[in-house]
Amino acid sequence: MVRVGTLPMRLLTLRYGADLVWTEELVDKRIIGSVRKYNASTGVTEYWKGKAMCFATHPDEKGKVILQLGTADPDLALEAALVLKDEIAGVDLNCGCPKKFSVHGGMGAALLTDPDRLKAILTKLVNNLDIPVTCKIRILEDEEKTVELAKMIESTGVKALTVHCRLRNQRSSTPANWDALKAVVKAVTTIPVVVNGDVMCWEDIAKAKEATGASSVMIARGAQINPSAFRKEGLVPFDEVAKEYLKVCVNVNNVFVNTKYVLLCMNTCPKHTRSQFYQDMQHVKSTEAMCDLFGLTSFYKQAMEQQKQRLEASSLPSPKPTAEEHNKAIDGAVGDKRGRIEEESDGKVPEDHVDKKVKSQEPSATV
Repeated sequence: MVRVGTLPMRLLTLRYGADLVWTEELVDKRIIGSVRKYNASTGVTEYWKGKAMCFATHPDEKGKVILQLGTADPDLALEAALVLKDEIAGVDLNCGCPKKFSVHGGMGAALLTDPDRLKAILTKLVNNLDIPVTCKIRILEDEEKTVELAKMIESTGVKALTVHCRLRNQRSSTPANWDALKAVVKAVTTIPVVVNGDVMCWEDIAKAKEATGASSVMIARGAQINPSAFRKEGLVPFDEVAKEYLKVCVNVNNVFVNTKYVLLCMNTCPKHTRSQFYQDMQHVKSTEAMCDLFGLTSFYKQAMEQQKQRLEASSLPSPKPTAEEHNKAIDGAVGDKRGRIEEESDGKVPEDHVDKKVKSQEPSATV
């Protein structure tokens, strides 16, 4: 999800029960050349390119975050994936995004009508990465063409295929066509097929799997509206979810513009979007002010103080060992060396080794 699948949303949905989480679509050239930095105050690993951060990850999503890659070039795709390979659990080639920025460069949904390029990209990734490669597409107008495309993707060696059950030009206002996925599920037999589209909450998961035969589901818009969509016990009220999301944003020092955007995307109920509270959210200009609005003033101040302390602690020099600790370390090393020498000489220590041992102990007397 563009601008939504950032670190705070991924961490929160994992807490609510998601098994895997996807990044927003990251374009290959945006990743290539980025510099890895560790933020000691938050524990977040960040990738920067100039003054812009292009990717951030936290240990809590280790082994569960999938890079959603936007690309139209096999070589650039691999180069970008290699930059982040140690941070991610897999790479998913986005062939479904209909956004102008994506299709204009031959990426996203544009690949649906360029199967040769699509195949070349997947083959390059599969053959050169030691992490799983997957692919996400949309259905085509012709069912046979959709099946043909799915079979081709399967042949490249990808580990899973996700199908958004809408046409390239259809938006969320058009109901997802789950029936169109049945033929794909029947034809693709060696890898899992994942259904995407109109799965809004936990109850919809079973319905979608039963209707399509898919082995799993991907929730996108449902999680954007309410991140607790993965929760078996049911949806959590907006106020509670929004506060939890905001806390995560504070803890990972998320960019405020993104924090505000995601909060405004949640709870699309007209009663909420026409409320005074929603208008107040629209006018907030900082993370601190947003926390004030949600009654999290104390939490924000405490979190900022903790981050400051962690940063200060990380910049302090390592404590020097005491004289006693230093002597013990040397004695231990000498003892280990003596044991090795005696073993090699069947218990008899050569004369030249005795001299070396004596010299090695001399400095310890002056520490």
